[in-house]
Amino acid sequence: MESRVLSRAATSLPHLRRLPRRESAANASFVPAVKATGSVADGGNLIWGRQLRPELLSPVLKKEGPAVLLRPCLAAASSPAEGSDSAGEAKVGFFDKYPALVTGFFFFMWYFLNVIFNILNKKIYNYFPYPYFVSVIHLFVGVVYCLVSWTVGLPKRAPMDSNLLKLLIPVAVCHALGHVTSNVSFAAVAVSFTHTIKALEPFFNAAASQFILGQSIPITLWLSLAPVVIGVSMASLTELSFNWTGFISAMISNISFTYRSIYSKKAMTDMDSTNIYAYISIIALIVCIPPAVILEGPALMKHGFNDAIAKVGLVKFVSDLFWVGMFYHLYNQVATNTLERVAPLTHAVGNVLKRVFVIGFSIIVFGNKISTQTGIGTCIAIAGVALYSFIKARMEEEKRQAKAA
Repeated sequence: MESRVLSRAATSLPHLRRLPRRESAANASFVPAVKATGSVADGGNLIWGRQLRPELLSPVLKKEGPAVLLRPCLAAASSPAEGSDSAGEAKVGFFDKYPALVTGFFFFMWYFLNVIFNILNKKIYNYFPYPYFVSVIHLFVGVVYCLVSWTVGLPKRAPMDSNLLKLLIPVAVCHALGHVTSNVSFAAVAVSFTHTIKALEPFFNAAASQFILGQSIPITLWLSLAPVVIGVSMASLTELSFNWTGFISAMISNISFTYRSIYSKKAMTDMDSTNIYAYISIIALIVCIPPAVILEGPALMKHGFNDAIAKVGLVKFVSDLFWVGMFYHLYNQVATNTLERVAPLTHAVGNVLKRVFVIGFSIIVFGNKISTQTGIGTCIAIAGVALYSFIKARMEEEKRQAKAA
């Protein structure tokens, strides 16, 4: 989702209290931690996939520190009935024993799926330049995947009511617009250039927070965005694949995803992220179909499909469309699951590295020629995003600690 994603669960963490030996096993008890929730952190720089639920906050987190956010909350306790060696002995699972390894695997899959999606997506546009239709395919495959998952109960479908639907519709509309305009940009210019332009998204998030939501943005945060603007400007001036369609579409995508963040803050819900993303995908698909039919339908029926099949064959054409849709959905879903496992600073660094990976691999795979100034501008922009993300994450951490106190 871009990467970006859908919710942050308000949850309570079971905590096992070890009793003194003199107490009998029959009197052993579990003491649940107190549930406490907070509001979504101020500012628009929220990762897509995390902003529809309240923050994870509890006295356990306050006591153990931010590092506890890096551990999955999947501990299982054993009991004498389950054949444990001693009463009340905690059974340590793989997720608890190797949390860093598991989190690292999630990051790897997030990057891997994202890179594959971007490469396959651009290859399709090289012989089938119809971004509106391809955007519909992305969402359609994902929706089918969600429906099948609901059918088999993995996960179980969460109920939807009219009030929640009203809250999710603006989020889904912004998601659809941002997704389509991103694809228009991908089809028009090099993948690396589109991602360089999309590095400006934190700037639009900060501006929306300041002037639309009325939140005060510290001067240090604004100053950290200066390298982003300068770097993107430098890269745009000498980008060999530059055209106004690709540039303007990427900018509209930034604005759309910014408004998606704003509406997401108004649509907070305790529904799990997988179900939220499924519902938003369904609504976004409905939104994307009419523009695709109106703008590209006649050309597709006249020669679009025939030209693509003549170039690569029917089997490869259908296969490419299916797999690009699967990679799109899976990378967004894995990104959601990954970002829910880590602290804000970790996910901020992760998002910056993801963009570096995508830009680097796209240049290598497609052999895009870039000028020295474009390369320097891209590096400056990415460095600016890294600095902004670091400062923003530290601010969010300080706010959480203040609320916990």
